[in-house]
Amino acid sequence: MSITVIIPAGGSGERLGANLPKALVQLGGRTLIEHAVSQMSPIADQVIVAVPSGLEAQFQSLLGSEVTVVTGGITRTESVSAALKQVSKDSKYVLVHDAARPLASTDLARRIIKELEAGADAVIPGLKVVDTIKRVNVDGFVTKTPNRTKLRAIQTPQGFTRETLITAHKSESEATDDAGLVEELDIPVKVILGEDRALKITTPEDLIRANRFLFATTDAELRVGIGTDAHAFSSDPSRVMALAGLVWANEIGVDGHSDGDVAAHAICDALLSAAQCGDLGSNFGTSRPEYAGASGATLLQETLSIITRAGFAINNVAVQIVGNRPKIGPRRQEAIDALSQALGGAPVSVSATTTDGLGFTGEGKGLAAIATALITRK
Repeated sequence: MSITVIIPAGGSGERLGANLPKALVQLGGRTLIEHAVSQMSPIADQVIVAVPSGLEAQFQSLLGSEVTVVTGGITRTESVSAALKQVSKDSKYVLVHDAARPLASTDLARRIIKELEAGADAVIPGLKVVDTIKRVNVDGFVTKTPNRTKLRAIQTPQGFTRETLITAHKSESEATDDAGLVEELDIPVKVILGEDRALKITTPEDLIRANRFLFATTDAELRVGIGTDAHAFSSDPSRVMALAGLVWANEIGVDGHSDGDVAAHAICDALLSAAQCGDLGSNFGTSRPEYAGASGATLLQETLSIITRAGFAINNVAVQIVGNRPKIGPRRQEAIDALSQALGGAPVSVSATTTDGLGFTGEGKGLAAIATALITRK
C-alpha cells in the first residue's frame, strides 16, 4: 500500500532558546527534522514537510530531493492542509508526524500502519497517564478529578486513511492534533501503546532527555572541552566593542588580532579542545592574516566547520563572561541567539559575573570569558 508521511515543521524554537524554527534545532549533530524524516522514511513512499514561508530552499537543501517541501500555514492545521494538497492519489494511508518528536521510531509507525491495514480509519499512539489530573475553573479551583486509568497522553505519528484525513481537514476547526478533527466526524479513533522515546521537545530539559535516548541507542562518543580568553580594553576610543556575537554601542572595545570577542573566542577554544583540533591561536592566530579583524561569528562558523570535518557535532556550549561592563543581562537572549545561529542552531547558554574588584577584570582593565563545550562523535 502506498503511504505518505506529512511532517508540519513550523514550530518556534523560542522556548529552546533558539532564534530559528524548532525543526532546525540540533540534537546529537542532526536537526530535529532530519531525525524525524530519517525515522519515518523507511515506511513511506512519499514524505512531505510543511515549513515556514521563506525557508523552503533551506529545508529542501537540508532534506534532499526525495522529500517534498511545501509552504506551511500559520497554524498546525493549516500546514497539514497545505501538505495534503500534495499527497499522491496513490496513497491509501497518511501519517501525520510532529518534527518536535524526532525520536519516534520506525517500529511505532509500522504498528500504526498495521492497525490501519486491519481496518481502522484512524490510529494514534498514547501513553498511560501516571500523574493525577485535575480539571480546574478560571478561579483555580478543582471542579473534577478524571479517572486517570481512562486517560492517555497522545503522541505522533498519527495514522489515517487518506479519505478520512482529507474529509477532516475540510472543516474550519482548529485542533492540537489531527485526531481531534477526526473525532468531530464521529469516526472511531483507535489508541495503541506509544513509546517513551516519542517525547515532544519543547524546552531545553526535553533536549537533555532526548539526548539520553539517543546516546543509549548509538555508539556515540562524548567529548568535553574548556576554553578561556581575555583581552584588555583598548586605548583607542573608536575601537568597537564586540562581545557574544553582538556589537555594543557606546562601549570601548578590546584590543586583539580579530574583533576581540572573548565569549566567541572562549567557545571556539572549548570546541577545538574537545575535538583535539588545536586551539584558537593555532587556527586563527597572528600567523593567519586573513583572520585579522574577523568577527566572533566568523570564527565560530569556521570552528564549527573544523570540528564537523573531524567527525564531531555540538551537543551544547556554555560561556560565562567575566567583567564589570557591559551589562549582559538586558541583552542575554540576543547573545544566545547570535551565538547559537553562528553554531548552526546548537544550544547555547550565556552567563556573566564580576570578580568583586579583584584582578584585571575587577579593576576594569579588560574582559575575560570561560566556556565549556559538549560534543559527540559517532
